[in-house]
Amino acid sequence: MLNIAVSIGEIFWSLAYRGRLGPPTGPRAADRSLGGFVRFWSLQVEPGNHLLFQQVPMVEIDGMKLVQTRSILHYIADKHHLFGKDLKERTLIDMYVEGTLDLLELLIMHPFLKPDDQQKEVANMAQKAIIRYFPVFEKVLRGHGQRFLVGNQLSLADIILLQTILALEEKIPNILSAFPHLQEYIMKISNIPAINKFLEPSSEKQPLPDDMYVKTMYSNCK
Repeated sequence: MLNIAVSIGEIFWSLAYRGRLGPPTGPRAADRSLGGFVRFWSLQVEPGNHLLFQQVPMVEIDGMKLVQTRSILHYIADKHHLFGKDLKERTLIDMYVEGTLDLLELLIMHPFLKPDDQQKEVANMAQKAIIRYFPVFEKVLRGHGQRFLVGNQLSLADIILLQTILALEEKIPNILSAFPHLQEYIMKISNIPAINKFLEPSSEKQPLPDDMYVKTMYSNCK
């Protein structure tokens, strides 16, 4: 039986360490009970530590050391049947994920901006979400009558969109006010038992970088 909570946890962790930024101290590991070990490494690159392009994230899973965010996401999604049933679905999932990651990346990098620029960037993110991204997903959900973005099964596209919208709502609580289908969709996805459990405050999920994370990173880089 597919353990959706496991795959969601792994995918969210890999998103949290997207690009060249790693956790502030040493390697951080999380045993996900997959019959394998998942380990995320920091920016402290040393010869022979298997960071193929000398940057994180790096995931150790199923006897492999994977690098590059999209490769990691694709492997985990495919392993847990979150990547569609055929080429058409996989292509749609990939297309939605790529678009959503463009928006999520703005959120991830927001804490690293200068204080004077952060509020301006919130307005920029809101504008991009409302004008460019959300209308696309609102139209998709309104048009196909399915429970999920692609087909009738949870996919990587749903997970990334959920993560992005929840992160946006923390900064702009009414961001979905003009998108009723997205509101209903987020509620349904969030109430899937495994996802609901993962989203509980007590769960061991990795948050997006905050001010303390940024201070620690800059301190370690000096």
